Amino acid sequence: MTESSLLKTQQMQIGGMDCTSCKLKIEGSLERLRGVTEASVTVQTGRLTITYNPEQVNETTIQDQIKALGYTLATSKSSVALNGQDHHEPHAGNHSHVDDHSHDEHDEVKEQGHGDKYGAGEFNLKQEAPPVLIAVALFAIAILFEQPLHNTPGHIAEFAVIIPAYLLSGWSVLKTAGRNILRGQVFDENFLMTIATLGALAIHQLPEAVAVMLFFRVGELFQEYSVGRSRRSIIALLEVRPDTANLKVNGTVQQVSPGTVKVGDLILVKPGEKVPLDGEILEGKSQVDTSALTGESIPRTVKLGDSILAGMINQSGILTIRVTKPFGESSIAKILDLVENASSKKAPTEKFITKFARYYTPVVVFLSLAIALLPPLFIPGADRSDWVYRALVLLVISCPCGLVISIPLGYFGGIGGAAKRGILVKGSMFLDSLTAIKTVVFDKTGTLTKGTFKVTQVVTKNGFSEAELLRLAANAESHSNHPVALSIRETYTQPISDSEVTDYEEIAGHGIRSIVQGHVVIAGNDRLLHRERIDHDTCGVAGTVVHLAVDGRYAGYILIADEIKADAAQAVRDLKRMGVEKTVMLTGDNKVVAQSVAHHIGLDAFVAELLPEGKVHEIEKLLDPDGKKKLAFVGDGINDAPVIARADIGIAMGGLGADAAIETADVVLMTDAPSKVTEAIQIAQKTRHIVVQNIVVALMVKAIFIGLGSIGLATLWEAVFADVGVALFAIFNALQVLK
Repeated sequence: MTESSLLKTQQMQIGGMDCTSCKLKIEGSLERLRGVTEASVTVQTGRLTITYNPEQVNETTIQDQIKALGYTLATSKSSVALNGQDHHEPHAGNHSHVDDHSHDEHDEVKEQGHGDKYGAGEFNLKQEAPPVLIAVALFAIAILFEQPLHNTPGHIAEFAVIIPAYLLSGWSVLKTAGRNILRGQVFDENFLMTIATLGALAIHQLPEAVAVMLFFRVGELFQEYSVGRSRRSIIALLEVRPDTANLKVNGTVQQVSPGTVKVGDLILVKPGEKVPLDGEILEGKSQVDTSALTGESIPRTVKLGDSILAGMINQSGILTIRVTKPFGESSIAKILDLVENASSKKAPTEKFITKFARYYTPVVVFLSLAIALLPPLFIPGADRSDWVYRALVLLVISCPCGLVISIPLGYFGGIGGAAKRGILVKGSMFLDSLTAIKTVVFDKTGTLTKGTFKVTQVVTKNGFSEAELLRLAANAESHSNHPVALSIRETYTQPISDSEVTDYEEIAGHGIRSIVQGHVVIAGNDRLLHRERIDHDTCGVAGTVVHLAVDGRYAGYILIADEIKADAAQAVRDLKRMGVEKTVMLTGDNKVVAQSVAHHIGLDAFVAELLPEGKVHEIEKLLDPDGKKKLAFVGDGINDAPVIARADIGIAMGGLGADAAIETADVVLMTDAPSKVTEAIQIAQKTRHIVVQNIVVALMVKAIFIGLGSIGLATLWEAVFADVGVALFAIFNALQVLK
């Protein structure tokens, strides 16, 4: 048995995360444990996802490590074994999703104690603001009356104002730094701020010391508010989770938890209520709001016999529904689980920033120490306090908190923003991959076309009328369940009497023969006409065609087409505009039909008459050997599962209620609109742009001020303003993608 087959994933709710470095601290500490392969913390939900080998490290050791860092465990989700590699880990353009997915049962997140539903705690301005406001007042007094205070004997009055302001504004930072040092977690922003401000106090730069701590704390408050806002946005998204179900038992209705309802039970959904579980409508007719699942605002009409999904909102009539799936397997439960856990699959940029910050802070500390100690030793006449001050400026400006929080926040915002639009992205790594797509391959039926056959033309020969030809065809096909036969009967609309149709016979691979009102009618393909030796002058008809002959005489043909989706052509044009170099269609349909669809939509190429394994072979020929230009395959997620698995990015089209789509694809489009592919790429590009923008701005500003501080042209005041400004810019910029 390979090591990868022994890996387990454990999800835990972390409480007490009150600073921007918490994510970095927890991940770094856990990943240093032997047997832990990856740890990922989602700041917005307070959730830890950790992958580890249980033969090398156990759950108790992991929990003890978290507690040793000063955090609490609010709620734990059940562990699941991973079969093979980590879910969807990309490698060389080949990632076999189908076998890698574990079909675990996720327990519902329990609310307990105080704080929000994730156990991460909610930002409380009333509690946080008073100490900061008092510190601001004392600091203002110190600035306004600096000279009189400074002239008191022993500067007693100055210290009496400054020291309380310093402690009020910086106590949480000092306490956290001290606690972390005792636990061996030395290098973080709390440590940087502590040694910077204590150093400023030591060289009697009292106002600067308070300013650094005060503005750092104000910046932290803004950051906590921003993270809280992001968390509330995600919570609002997850509010579609139904809370109760009206269970019908022996003629009475009981209000129960959806989790307790069993398959086959009957539930009642009143107007204005959320549908709590997936099911089939037994009684009633209504309009339902599907926006929570699909992102589309147009109501959908449902009636007797229709399927209905948890998360939809009943708008008008009373519905009686027979439950077809337990709550844990319902579409909404799977969607919510995807949204909540998507951040566990980190993008390369996130991994880089996490590692960068881990080594960056110690380097900055030792560089500052060198600036403080070395120049006075080697430069004649150098003022030691001046160089210590420069070192303090370097410590302040080098704080990495803005990057550490804003990058994951940007990706999480992208995933949440996409979910609001009915696009489920299973991880930030897939957001990154979407931006590199250069080839998009589509399935035809159900993806570019509606998947429903419709009569588009009736062509008559030898004196038959259109109405007569359609009547004969509908009667001849009356006993067939083939989609073509169904479309003909749907177009005919008139009732068909069984007594008028006798001697019905299906001819495999050709069509049917039957007697309609005493006339021998054959209906089928061109091969059937040749087999029956029917003289005809029409063979190469583009599309799906049903030829008819009555008593051995050719009567004409009916043309049937699978209707192209209204936005398919525009979607292809938009993909080209966004930089996609090649659009291709792979289909099992015949070449004539495929060519017609490809030409109408404006695709670059098509391959027809393919079996599923043939589609995989064609995909492999289109993949970029270097893996730089990504290929996306868009299919219905059920028949196309092998191709979705083989592509760089698998996109399931029309995944509403389709288990195979949600399980297999990297991206699930909850409506069947091809334009959603373009929208997914747009969201990914916007997310990527914001993330790169944050990294560039933050590193550029820090580099400039590190240089200015090193040569004595920047003060502590400027350094703290620059640091807080960069952090706030990065965070508020990251929140844009949620809109």
